[in-house]
Amino acid sequence: MRRIALLSAAITIAVASLCAPAQESSLPDIGSSAGELLTPAQEREYGAMMLAQLRHYDYLLEDPLINSWLDTLGTRLAASSDRPRQPFTFFVMRQRQINAFATLGGYIGVNVGLVLAAEREDEVAAVLSHEIAHVTQQHVLRGVERAQRDQLPILLAMLGAIVAAQAAGGNSADDAAQAAMVSAMGLMQQRQIDYTRSNESEADRLGIQTLSRSQYDPTAMADFFAKMQAKSRSNKAGYFGPTPDYLLTHPVTTTRISEAKARAEQIAQSTVIATTSTPNATRSERIPKNGYSLPGDARGLDNPLLPSALRLQGYALSGGDTGLFEFARERMRVLSAESARDAIAEYERLGKGAKLDEAQRYGLAVARMRANQAGAAAPVFAELLDKYPGHLWLSLALSEAEAQSGKVASADARFESLLRQMPNNRAVALTYARTLSERNTLESGKRAQAVLRPLLGSASEDALFQQAFARACEIAGDPVRAGEAYAEAAYLGGRPEQALVQLNTLKKRPELDYYARARIEARIAAITPTVLELRRQGVKDEDLRRR
Repeated sequence: MRRIALLSAAITIAVASLCAPAQESSLPDIGSSAGELLTPAQEREYGAMMLAQLRHYDYLLEDPLINSWLDTLGTRLAASSDRPRQPFTFFVMRQRQINAFATLGGYIGVNVGLVLAAEREDEVAAVLSHEIAHVTQQHVLRGVERAQRDQLPILLAMLGAIVAAQAAGGNSADDAAQAAMVSAMGLMQQRQIDYTRSNESEADRLGIQTLSRSQYDPTAMADFFAKMQAKSRSNKAGYFGPTPDYLLTHPVTTTRISEAKARAEQIAQSTVIATTSTPNATRSERIPKNGYSLPGDARGLDNPLLPSALRLQGYALSGGDTGLFEFARERMRVLSAESARDAIAEYERLGKGAKLDEAQRYGLAVARMRANQAGAAAPVFAELLDKYPGHLWLSLALSEAEAQSGKVASADARFESLLRQMPNNRAVALTYARTLSERNTLESGKRAQAVLRPLLGSASEDALFQQAFARACEIAGDPVRAGEAYAEAAYLGGRPEQALVQLNTLKKRPELDYYARARIEARIAAITPTVLELRRQGVKDEDLRRR
Protein backbone atom coordinates (compact mmCIF):
# COMPACT_ATOMS: atom_id res chain seq x y z
CA MET A 1 0.00 0.00 0.00
CA ARG A 2 2.88 2.38 0.78
CA ARG A 3 4.26 1.86 -2.71
CA ILE A 4 0.89 2.57 -4.28
CA ALA A 5 0.55 5.73 -2.20
CA LEU A 6 3.99 6.96 -3.24
CA LEU A 7 3.24 6.17 -6.87
CA SER A 8 -0.13 7.90 -6.76
CA ALA A 9 1.50 10.95 -5.17
CA ALA A 10 4.14 11.08 -7.90
CA ILE A 11 1.49 10.92 -10.61
CA THR A 12 -0.68 13.48 -8.87
CA ILE A 13 2.26 15.89 -8.93
CA ALA A 14 2.81 15.09 -12.61
CA VAL A 15 -0.84 15.73 -13.44
CA ALA A 16 -0.85 18.95 -11.44
CA SER A 17 2.15 20.20 -13.38
CA LEU A 18 0.39 19.55 -16.67
CA CYS A 19 -3.18 20.66 -16.14
CA ALA A 20 -4.30 24.21 -15.66
CA PRO A 21 -7.54 24.83 -13.74
CA ALA A 22 -10.62 24.14 -15.84
CA GLN A 23 -11.94 27.22 -17.54
CA GLU A 24 -13.95 28.11 -20.58
CA SER A 25 -11.96 28.39 -23.79
CA SER A 26 -13.02 29.69 -27.15
CA LEU A 27 -12.41 27.94 -30.44
CA PRO A 28 -8.80 28.16 -31.65
CA ASP A 29 -8.02 31.21 -33.71
CA ILE A 30 -5.72 31.35 -36.70
CA GLY A 31 -2.93 32.78 -34.57
CA SER A 32 -2.90 30.00 -31.97
CA SER A 33 0.61 29.00 -30.94
CA ALA A 34 -0.38 25.47 -29.98
CA GLY A 35 1.41 24.05 -32.97
CA GLU A 36 4.65 25.74 -31.89
CA LEU A 37 4.81 23.93 -28.53
CA LEU A 38 5.77 20.57 -30.02
CA THR A 39 6.44 19.69 -33.62
CA PRO A 40 4.34 16.93 -35.22
CA ALA A 41 7.41 14.68 -35.08
CA GLN A 42 7.80 15.31 -31.34
CA GLU A 43 4.12 14.61 -30.79
CA ARG A 44 4.44 11.28 -32.60
CA GLU A 45 7.57 10.48 -30.62
CA TYR A 46 5.76 11.04 -27.35
CA GLY A 47 2.79 8.94 -28.46
CA ALA A 48 5.07 6.11 -29.57
CA MET A 49 6.91 6.15 -26.24
CA MET A 50 3.64 6.00 -24.32
CA LEU A 51 2.50 3.05 -26.42
CA ALA A 52 5.81 1.25 -25.82
CA GLN A 53 5.47 1.68 -22.06
CA LEU A 54 1.90 0.36 -22.13
CA ARG A 55 3.19 -2.62 -24.08
CA HIS A 56 6.02 -3.12 -21.58
CA TYR A 57 3.55 -3.38 -18.70
CA ASP A 58 1.29 -5.70 -20.73
CA TYR A 59 -1.71 -3.38 -20.78
CA LEU A 60 -2.26 -3.64 -24.52
CA LEU A 61 -4.44 -6.25 -26.16
CA GLU A 62 -2.57 -6.94 -29.39
CA ASP A 63 -4.25 -9.29 -31.80
CA PRO A 64 -3.95 -8.96 -35.59
CA LEU A 65 -7.67 -9.46 -36.24
CA ILE A 66 -8.84 -7.04 -33.54
CA ASN A 67 -6.17 -4.53 -34.54
CA SER A 68 -7.30 -4.77 -38.16
CA TRP A 69 -10.95 -4.19 -37.23
CA LEU A 70 -10.21 -1.17 -35.03
CA ASP A 71 -7.75 0.30 -37.53
CA THR A 72 -10.26 -0.07 -40.38
CA LEU A 73 -12.95 1.61 -38.31
CA GLY A 74 -10.68 4.38 -37.03
CA THR A 75 -9.02 5.10 -40.37
CA ARG A 76 -12.38 5.37 -42.08
CA LEU A 77 -13.55 7.89 -39.49
CA ALA A 78 -10.27 9.82 -39.57
CA ALA A 79 -10.46 10.13 -43.37
CA SER A 80 -13.87 11.79 -42.96
CA SER A 81 -12.70 14.17 -40.23
CA ASP A 82 -11.78 17.82 -40.70
CA ARG A 83 -8.07 16.88 -40.91
CA PRO A 84 -7.98 13.76 -43.08
CA ARG A 85 -4.19 13.94 -43.46
CA GLN A 86 -3.59 13.76 -39.69
CA PRO A 87 -1.91 10.41 -38.87
CA PHE A 88 -3.63 8.27 -36.25
CA THR A 89 -2.71 5.16 -34.31
CA PHE A 90 -5.56 3.18 -32.74
CA PHE A 91 -4.93 0.57 -30.07
CA VAL A 92 -6.84 -1.57 -27.57
CA MET A 93 -6.30 -1.68 -23.82
CA ARG A 94 -7.17 -5.02 -22.26
CA GLN A 95 -8.89 -3.43 -19.22
CA ARG A 96 -12.61 -4.14 -18.80
CA GLN A 97 -13.34 -0.63 -17.46
CA ILE A 98 -15.34 1.54 -19.85
CA ASN A 99 -12.91 4.14 -21.14
CA ALA A 100 -11.18 5.68 -24.16
CA PHE A 101 -8.60 8.44 -24.50
CA ALA A 102 -6.60 10.46 -27.00
CA THR A 103 -3.12 11.86 -26.63
CA LEU A 104 -0.42 13.63 -28.60
CA GLY A 105 0.47 12.45 -32.07
CA GLY A 106 -2.97 11.06 -32.86
CA TYR A 107 -2.69 8.04 -30.54
CA ILE A 108 -6.16 6.89 -29.49
CA GLY A 109 -6.77 4.06 -27.04
CA VAL A 110 -10.00 2.14 -26.44
CA ASN A 111 -10.58 -0.15 -23.49
CA VAL A 112 -12.07 -3.59 -24.07
CA GLY A 113 -14.75 -2.64 -21.56
CA LEU A 114 -16.08 0.09 -23.82
CA VAL A 115 -16.53 -2.32 -26.74
CA LEU A 116 -18.19 -4.89 -24.46
CA ALA A 117 -20.59 -2.19 -23.24
CA ALA A 118 -21.54 -1.13 -26.78
CA GLU A 119 -24.51 -2.73 -28.50
CA ARG A 120 -23.51 -1.83 -32.05
CA GLU A 121 -20.51 -0.63 -34.00
CA ASP A 122 -22.02 2.84 -34.42
CA GLU A 123 -21.57 3.46 -30.68
CA VAL A 124 -17.87 2.55 -30.79
CA ALA A 125 -17.54 4.74 -33.88
CA ALA A 126 -19.18 7.59 -31.97
CA VAL A 127 -16.57 7.42 -29.20
CA LEU A 128 -13.72 7.21 -31.71
CA SER A 129 -15.11 10.17 -33.64
CA HIS A 130 -15.24 12.21 -30.44
CA GLU A 131 -11.61 11.35 -29.63
CA ILE A 132 -10.52 12.04 -33.21
CA ALA A 133 -12.04 15.52 -32.90
CA HIS A 134 -10.03 16.16 -29.74
CA VAL A 135 -6.89 15.45 -31.77
CA THR A 136 -7.83 17.35 -34.93
CA GLN A 137 -8.81 20.43 -32.90
CA GLN A 138 -5.52 20.26 -30.95
CA HIS A 139 -7.31 20.13 -27.60
CA VAL A 140 -4.50 18.02 -26.16
CA LEU A 141 -1.76 20.34 -27.35
CA ARG A 142 -3.62 23.47 -26.31
CA GLY A 143 -4.14 21.97 -22.87
CA VAL A 144 -0.40 21.45 -22.53
CA GLU A 145 0.25 24.97 -23.83
CA ARG A 146 -1.98 26.50 -21.19
CA ALA A 147 -0.28 24.45 -18.49
CA GLN A 148 3.38 24.99 -19.29
CA ARG A 149 5.33 26.33 -22.26
CA ASP A 150 8.03 23.71 -22.11
CA GLN A 151 9.27 21.44 -24.90
CA LEU A 152 8.73 18.19 -22.99
CA PRO A 153 6.40 18.74 -20.01
CA ILE A 154 4.30 15.67 -20.56
CA LEU A 155 7.26 13.47 -21.41
CA LEU A 156 9.01 14.39 -18.16
CA ALA A 157 5.87 13.72 -16.14
CA MET A 158 5.50 10.33 -17.81
CA LEU A 159 9.13 9.52 -17.06
CA GLY A 160 8.55 10.48 -13.44
CA ALA A 161 5.71 7.96 -13.24
CA ILE A 162 7.87 5.29 -14.87
CA VAL A 163 10.72 5.96 -12.43
CA ALA A 164 8.31 5.65 -9.51
CA ALA A 165 7.01 2.34 -10.85
CA GLN A 166 10.52 0.97 -11.32
CA ALA A 167 11.50 2.06 -7.81
CA ALA A 168 8.52 0.11 -6.51
CA GLY A 169 9.89 -3.10 -8.02
CA GLY A 170 8.52 -5.46 -10.62
CA ASN A 171 7.26 -8.62 -8.94
CA SER A 172 3.71 -9.88 -8.92
CA ALA A 173 3.01 -8.22 -5.57
CA ASP A 174 3.32 -4.87 -7.32
CA ASP A 175 0.64 -5.52 -9.93
CA ALA A 176 -1.64 -3.16 -8.05
CA ALA A 177 1.01 -0.45 -8.20
CA GLN A 178 1.37 -0.88 -11.95
CA ALA A 179 -2.42 -0.86 -12.34
CA ALA A 180 -2.57 2.36 -10.32
CA MET A 181 0.06 3.89 -12.60
CA VAL A 182 -1.76 3.01 -15.81
CA SER A 183 -5.16 4.06 -14.47
CA ALA A 184 -3.71 7.40 -13.42
CA MET A 185 -1.85 7.62 -16.73
CA GLY A 186 -5.07 7.14 -18.69
CA LEU A 187 -6.70 9.84 -16.58
CA MET A 188 -3.68 12.07 -17.13
CA GLN A 189 -3.94 11.63 -20.90
CA GLN A 190 -7.49 12.94 -20.86
CA ARG A 191 -6.91 15.68 -18.34
CA GLN A 192 -4.12 17.05 -20.50
CA ILE A 193 -6.94 18.28 -22.69
CA ASP A 194 -8.25 20.38 -19.79
CA TYR A 195 -11.79 19.46 -20.71
CA THR A 196 -14.06 22.47 -20.83
CA ARG A 197 -17.62 22.65 -21.99
CA SER A 198 -16.53 24.25 -25.25
CA ASN A 199 -13.95 21.53 -25.98
CA GLU A 200 -16.42 18.74 -25.28
CA SER A 201 -19.16 20.45 -27.26
CA GLU A 202 -16.81 20.99 -30.18
CA ALA A 203 -15.66 17.34 -30.10
CA ASP A 204 -19.31 16.20 -29.99
CA ARG A 205 -20.31 18.42 -32.90
CA LEU A 206 -17.39 17.45 -35.13
CA GLY A 207 -17.65 13.81 -34.08
CA ILE A 208 -21.29 13.66 -35.14
CA GLN A 209 -20.38 15.18 -38.51
CA THR A 210 -17.64 12.58 -38.92
CA LEU A 211 -20.10 9.79 -38.10
CA SER A 212 -22.49 10.98 -40.78
CA ARG A 213 -19.75 11.38 -43.39
CA SER A 214 -18.60 7.83 -42.63
CA GLN A 215 -22.15 6.47 -43.03
CA TYR A 216 -22.59 5.68 -39.36
CA ASP A 217 -25.70 6.62 -37.41
CA PRO A 218 -25.02 10.11 -35.94
CA THR A 219 -27.56 9.48 -33.16
CA ALA A 220 -25.22 6.78 -31.79
CA MET A 221 -23.25 9.39 -29.82
CA ALA A 222 -26.32 10.52 -27.87
CA ASP A 223 -27.39 6.88 -27.43
CA PHE A 224 -24.05 5.92 -25.91
CA PHE A 225 -23.99 9.00 -23.66
CA ALA A 226 -27.49 8.12 -22.42
CA LYS A 227 -26.37 4.56 -21.72
CA MET A 228 -23.40 5.81 -19.71
CA GLN A 229 -25.58 8.26 -17.79
CA ALA A 230 -28.05 5.49 -16.90
CA LYS A 231 -25.20 3.28 -15.75
CA SER A 232 -23.79 6.09 -13.63
CA ARG A 233 -27.14 6.63 -11.93
CA SER A 234 -27.48 2.92 -11.23
CA ASN A 235 -23.97 2.85 -9.79
CA LYS A 236 -24.70 5.78 -7.50
CA ALA A 237 -27.71 3.87 -6.25
CA GLY A 238 -25.40 1.00 -5.36
CA TYR A 239 -26.69 -1.47 -7.93
CA PHE A 240 -23.43 -1.95 -9.80
CA GLY A 241 -19.73 -1.19 -9.48
CA PRO A 242 -17.92 2.15 -9.57
CA THR A 243 -18.71 4.92 -12.03
CA PRO A 244 -17.29 4.16 -15.51
CA ASP A 245 -13.87 5.73 -16.03
CA TYR A 246 -15.19 7.24 -19.25
CA LEU A 247 -17.53 9.50 -17.28
CA LEU A 248 -14.68 10.77 -15.09
CA THR A 249 -13.00 12.28 -18.14
CA HIS A 250 -16.10 12.87 -20.29
CA PRO A 251 -18.83 14.27 -17.99
CA VAL A 252 -22.28 13.54 -19.40
CA THR A 253 -25.29 15.69 -18.63
CA THR A 254 -28.89 15.67 -19.83
CA THR A 255 -28.17 18.91 -21.70
CA ARG A 256 -25.22 17.38 -23.49
CA ILE A 257 -27.29 14.35 -24.55
CA SER A 258 -30.09 16.62 -25.80
CA GLU A 259 -27.63 18.73 -27.78
CA ALA A 260 -26.11 15.60 -29.35
CA LYS A 261 -29.57 14.39 -30.37
CA ALA A 262 -30.46 17.78 -31.82
CA ARG A 263 -27.24 17.89 -33.87
CA ALA A 264 -27.86 14.39 -35.20
CA GLU A 265 -31.42 15.28 -36.21
CA GLN A 266 -30.18 18.45 -37.89
CA ILE A 267 -27.60 16.49 -39.89
CA ALA A 268 -30.18 13.88 -40.86
CA GLN A 269 -32.56 16.58 -42.06
CA SER A 270 -29.89 18.42 -44.05
CA THR A 271 -28.79 15.14 -45.58
CA VAL A 272 -32.29 14.40 -46.88
CA ILE A 273 -32.56 17.93 -48.29
CA ALA A 274 -29.14 17.73 -49.95
CA THR A 275 -29.81 14.37 -51.57
CA THR A 276 -33.34 15.12 -52.75
CA SER A 277 -32.11 18.30 -54.40
CA THR A 278 -29.63 16.42 -56.58
CA PRO A 279 -31.33 16.48 -60.02
CA ASN A 280 -29.84 13.28 -61.47
CA ALA A 281 -30.06 11.17 -58.31
CA THR A 282 -32.07 7.96 -58.38
CA ARG A 283 -34.68 7.32 -55.71
CA SER A 284 -32.36 4.88 -53.88
CA GLU A 285 -29.62 7.56 -53.84
CA ARG A 286 -31.99 10.25 -52.55
CA ILE A 287 -33.02 8.23 -49.49
CA PRO A 288 -29.90 7.60 -47.42
CA LYS A 289 -29.41 4.21 -45.83
CA ASN A 290 -30.87 4.22 -42.29
CA GLY A 291 -32.03 7.75 -42.99
CA TYR A 292 -28.61 9.18 -42.21
CA SER A 293 -25.82 8.18 -44.57
CA LEU A 294 -24.81 10.34 -47.47
CA PRO A 295 -24.30 8.89 -50.95
CA GLY A 296 -20.83 9.16 -52.43
CA ASP A 297 -21.30 12.49 -54.22
CA ALA A 298 -22.93 14.29 -51.28
CA ARG A 299 -20.39 12.94 -48.79
CA GLY A 300 -17.48 14.09 -50.93
CA LEU A 301 -18.90 17.60 -51.30
CA ASP A 302 -19.86 17.70 -47.61
CA ASN A 303 -16.19 17.55 -46.60
CA PRO A 304 -14.16 20.01 -48.70
CA LEU A 305 -11.08 19.27 -46.58
CA LEU A 306 -10.78 15.77 -47.98
CA PRO A 307 -7.92 15.34 -50.48
CA SER A 308 -9.16 15.90 -54.01
CA ALA A 309 -8.23 12.35 -54.99
CA LEU A 310 -10.83 11.08 -52.55
CA ARG A 311 -13.52 13.23 -54.14
CA LEU A 312 -12.65 12.50 -57.75
CA GLN A 313 -15.75 12.13 -59.96
CA GLY A 314 -18.03 12.68 -56.96
CA TYR A 315 -17.03 9.59 -55.03
CA ALA A 316 -15.72 9.41 -51.47
CA LEU A 317 -14.40 6.64 -49.29
CA SER A 318 -16.82 3.80 -48.61
CA GLY A 319 -18.17 3.75 -45.08
CA GLY A 320 -20.66 2.15 -42.78
CA ASP A 321 -20.55 -0.86 -40.53
CA THR A 322 -17.60 -3.20 -41.09
CA GLY A 323 -19.82 -6.20 -40.36
CA LEU A 324 -17.27 -7.50 -37.85
CA PHE A 325 -18.32 -5.74 -34.65
CA GLU A 326 -20.02 -8.71 -32.98
CA PHE A 327 -17.10 -11.03 -33.75
CA ALA A 328 -14.58 -8.42 -32.60
CA ARG A 329 -16.46 -7.90 -29.35
CA GLU A 330 -16.50 -11.61 -28.56
CA ARG A 331 -12.85 -12.04 -29.49
CA MET A 332 -12.04 -9.19 -27.11
CA ARG A 333 -14.09 -10.88 -24.41
CA VAL A 334 -11.96 -14.01 -24.73
CA LEU A 335 -8.55 -12.35 -25.03
CA SER A 336 -9.19 -9.96 -22.12
CA ALA A 337 -10.27 -12.73 -19.71
CA GLU A 338 -7.83 -13.80 -16.99
CA SER A 339 -7.58 -17.22 -18.63
CA ALA A 340 -9.21 -19.32 -21.32
CA ARG A 341 -11.12 -21.26 -18.66
CA ASP A 342 -12.43 -18.01 -17.21
CA ALA A 343 -13.65 -17.05 -20.68
CA ILE A 344 -15.40 -20.42 -21.07
CA ALA A 345 -17.08 -19.93 -17.68
CA GLU A 346 -18.23 -16.46 -18.76
CA TYR A 347 -19.92 -17.90 -21.84
CA GLU A 348 -21.54 -20.59 -19.74
CA ARG A 349 -23.08 -17.84 -17.60
CA LEU A 350 -24.21 -15.96 -20.71
CA GLY A 351 -25.77 -19.15 -22.06
CA LYS A 352 -27.95 -19.58 -18.98
CA GLY A 353 -29.87 -16.39 -19.67
CA ALA A 354 -30.37 -16.92 -23.41
CA LYS A 355 -29.11 -19.05 -26.24
CA LEU A 356 -25.69 -17.95 -27.47
CA ASP A 357 -25.80 -16.13 -30.79
CA GLU A 358 -23.41 -16.92 -33.64
CA ALA A 359 -20.76 -14.42 -32.59
CA GLN A 360 -20.86 -15.73 -29.02
CA ARG A 361 -20.53 -19.28 -30.30
CA TYR A 362 -17.45 -18.12 -32.19
CA GLY A 363 -16.10 -16.57 -29.00
CA LEU A 364 -16.70 -19.72 -27.00
CA ALA A 365 -14.95 -21.80 -29.66
CA VAL A 366 -11.95 -19.42 -29.58
CA ALA A 367 -11.83 -19.79 -25.81
CA ARG A 368 -11.89 -23.58 -26.11
CA MET A 369 -9.13 -23.53 -28.70
CA ARG A 370 -7.02 -21.41 -26.33
CA ALA A 371 -7.76 -23.94 -23.61
CA ASN A 372 -6.24 -26.70 -25.81
CA GLN A 373 -9.67 -28.01 -26.79
CA ALA A 374 -9.22 -27.52 -30.54
CA GLY A 375 -11.10 -30.72 -31.30
CA ALA A 376 -14.25 -29.25 -29.76
CA ALA A 377 -13.73 -25.85 -31.39
CA ALA A 378 -13.12 -26.93 -35.00
CA PRO A 379 -16.68 -28.21 -35.73
CA VAL A 380 -18.14 -24.90 -34.54
CA PHE A 381 -15.85 -22.92 -36.83
CA ALA A 382 -16.66 -25.26 -39.73
CA GLU A 383 -20.40 -24.91 -39.18
CA LEU A 384 -20.22 -21.13 -39.03
CA LEU A 385 -17.96 -21.04 -42.07
CA ASP A 386 -20.52 -23.06 -44.05
CA LYS A 387 -23.05 -20.34 -43.25
CA TYR A 388 -20.60 -17.48 -43.95
CA PRO A 389 -18.29 -18.77 -46.70
CA GLY A 390 -15.14 -16.75 -47.17
CA HIS A 391 -15.31 -15.16 -43.71
CA LEU A 392 -11.65 -14.44 -42.90
CA TRP A 393 -11.94 -14.70 -39.11
CA LEU A 394 -13.70 -18.06 -39.32
CA SER A 395 -11.29 -19.37 -41.95
CA LEU A 396 -8.27 -18.47 -39.83
CA ALA A 397 -9.86 -19.94 -36.71
CA LEU A 398 -10.62 -23.22 -38.46
CA SER A 399 -7.07 -23.37 -39.86
CA GLU A 400 -5.61 -22.87 -36.37
CA ALA A 401 -7.95 -25.44 -34.85
CA GLU A 402 -7.04 -28.03 -37.50
CA ALA A 403 -3.33 -27.40 -36.96
CA GLN A 404 -3.72 -27.85 -33.20
CA SER A 405 -5.76 -31.02 -33.76
CA GLY A 406 -2.98 -32.60 -35.82
CA LYS A 407 -4.62 -32.06 -39.22
CA VAL A 408 -1.51 -30.32 -40.49
CA ALA A 409 -2.03 -30.91 -44.21
CA SER A 410 -5.58 -29.57 -44.14
CA ALA A 411 -4.57 -26.58 -42.05
CA ASP A 412 -1.64 -25.69 -44.32
CA ALA A 413 -3.78 -26.02 -47.44
CA ARG A 414 -6.29 -23.61 -45.94
CA PHE A 415 -3.56 -21.18 -44.86
CA GLU A 416 -1.87 -21.30 -48.27
CA SER A 417 -5.19 -20.62 -49.99
CA LEU A 418 -5.77 -17.57 -47.80
CA LEU A 419 -2.23 -16.40 -48.45
CA ARG A 420 -2.74 -16.61 -52.22
CA GLN A 421 -5.94 -14.60 -51.95
CA MET A 422 -4.45 -12.01 -49.55
CA PRO A 423 -0.64 -12.13 -49.83
CA ASN A 424 -0.11 -8.93 -47.82
CA ASN A 425 -2.80 -9.45 -45.20
CA ARG A 426 -1.21 -8.94 -41.78
CA ALA A 427 -3.60 -11.22 -39.86
CA VAL A 428 -3.17 -14.10 -42.31
CA ALA A 429 0.63 -13.80 -42.37
CA LEU A 430 1.05 -13.48 -38.61
CA THR A 431 -1.37 -16.30 -37.79
CA TYR A 432 0.18 -18.68 -40.34
CA ALA A 433 3.74 -17.77 -39.27
CA ARG A 434 2.91 -18.38 -35.62
CA THR A 435 1.43 -21.76 -36.46
CA LEU A 436 4.52 -22.69 -38.49
CA SER A 437 6.91 -21.52 -35.77
CA GLU A 438 5.18 -23.68 -33.19
CA ARG A 439 6.43 -26.74 -35.13
CA ASN A 440 10.01 -25.63 -34.44
CA THR A 441 11.61 -27.19 -37.53
CA LEU A 442 14.09 -25.70 -40.00
CA GLU A 443 11.63 -26.14 -42.85
CA SER A 444 8.73 -24.51 -40.98
CA GLY A 445 10.98 -21.64 -39.91
CA LYS A 446 12.03 -20.89 -43.48
CA ARG A 447 8.43 -21.01 -44.64
CA ALA A 448 7.42 -18.63 -41.83
CA GLN A 449 10.18 -16.26 -42.94
CA ALA A 450 8.87 -16.33 -46.50
CA VAL A 451 5.30 -15.71 -45.32
CA LEU A 452 6.33 -12.67 -43.26
CA ARG A 453 8.91 -11.15 -45.60
CA PRO A 454 6.39 -9.22 -47.79
CA LEU A 455 5.39 -7.23 -44.71
CA LEU A 456 8.92 -6.15 -43.80
CA GLY A 457 8.67 -2.78 -45.51
CA SER A 458 5.69 -1.66 -43.42
CA ALA A 459 6.55 -3.35 -40.12
CA SER A 460 9.05 -0.95 -38.54
CA GLU A 461 6.62 -0.08 -35.72
CA ASP A 462 4.81 -3.44 -35.56
CA ALA A 463 5.79 -5.23 -32.35
CA LEU A 464 3.79 -8.39 -33.15
CA PHE A 465 5.47 -8.68 -36.52
CA GLN A 466 8.96 -8.17 -35.10
CA GLN A 467 8.41 -10.88 -32.49
CA ALA A 468 7.02 -13.29 -35.08
CA PHE A 469 9.80 -12.56 -37.59
CA ALA A 470 12.48 -12.92 -34.91
CA ARG A 471 11.20 -16.36 -33.93
CA ALA A 472 10.90 -17.48 -37.55
CA CYS A 473 14.47 -16.37 -38.33
CA GLU A 474 15.76 -18.08 -35.20
CA ILE A 475 14.18 -21.40 -36.19
CA ALA A 476 15.35 -20.97 -39.80
CA GLY A 477 18.97 -20.63 -38.68
CA ASP A 478 19.35 -16.92 -39.45
CA PRO A 479 20.74 -15.50 -36.16
CA VAL A 480 21.58 -12.05 -37.55
CA ARG A 481 18.07 -11.31 -38.81
CA ALA A 482 16.65 -12.87 -35.64
CA GLY A 483 18.84 -10.61 -33.49
CA GLU A 484 17.79 -7.49 -35.37
CA ALA A 485 14.12 -8.37 -35.03
CA TYR A 486 14.41 -9.24 -31.34
CA ALA A 487 16.10 -5.87 -30.75
CA GLU A 488 13.27 -4.07 -32.58
CA ALA A 489 10.71 -5.98 -30.50
CA ALA A 490 12.53 -4.91 -27.32
CA TYR A 491 12.56 -1.28 -28.45
CA LEU A 492 8.86 -1.30 -29.35
CA GLY A 493 8.18 -3.03 -26.04
CA GLY A 494 9.52 -0.11 -24.02
CA ARG A 495 13.03 -1.52 -23.51
CA PRO A 496 15.30 0.73 -25.64
CA GLU A 497 18.33 0.05 -23.44
CA GLN A 498 17.95 -3.70 -23.95
CA ALA A 499 17.57 -3.13 -27.68
CA LEU A 500 20.80 -1.13 -27.73
CA VAL A 501 22.69 -3.83 -25.83
CA GLN A 502 21.41 -6.52 -28.19
CA LEU A 503 22.39 -4.53 -31.28
CA ASN A 504 25.89 -3.78 -29.97
CA THR A 505 26.37 -7.47 -29.21
CA LEU A 506 25.06 -8.42 -32.64
CA LYS A 507 27.47 -6.00 -34.33
CA LYS A 508 30.40 -8.06 -33.04
CA ARG A 509 29.36 -11.20 -34.92
CA PRO A 510 32.04 -12.10 -37.52
CA GLU A 511 29.61 -13.31 -40.19
CA LEU A 512 27.95 -9.90 -40.70
CA ASP A 513 27.96 -8.71 -44.30
CA TYR A 514 28.20 -5.06 -45.31
CA TYR A 515 24.43 -4.53 -45.54
CA ALA A 516 23.62 -6.14 -42.20
CA ARG A 517 26.32 -4.11 -40.46
CA ALA A 518 24.98 -0.91 -42.02
CA ARG A 519 21.44 -1.69 -40.87
CA ILE A 520 22.59 -2.44 -37.32
CA GLU A 521 24.77 0.66 -37.05
CA ALA A 522 21.92 2.83 -38.32
CA ARG A 523 19.58 1.47 -35.63
CA ILE A 524 22.22 1.94 -32.93
CA ALA A 525 22.58 5.57 -34.00
CA ALA A 526 18.79 6.05 -33.90
CA ILE A 527 18.22 4.38 -30.51
CA THR A 528 21.22 5.82 -28.62
CA PRO A 529 19.77 9.36 -28.10
CA THR A 530 16.62 7.87 -26.57
CA VAL A 531 18.62 5.74 -24.13
CA LEU A 532 20.86 8.67 -23.17
CA GLU A 533 17.83 10.87 -22.49
CA LEU A 534 16.23 8.18 -20.35
CA ARG A 535 19.44 7.79 -18.36
CA ARG A 536 19.62 11.54 -17.91
CA GLN A 537 16.14 11.40 -16.42
CA GLY A 538 17.18 8.56 -14.11
CA VAL A 539 15.30 5.84 -15.98
CA LYS A 540 17.32 2.63 -16.27
CA ASP A 541 16.39 -0.88 -17.30
CA GLU A 542 16.12 -2.87 -14.07
CA ASP A 543 16.67 -6.21 -15.83
CA LEU A 544 20.04 -5.00 -17.13
CA ARG A 545 20.97 -3.68 -13.70
CA ARG A 546 20.45 -7.09 -12.13
CA ARG A 547 22.73 -8.88 -14.61
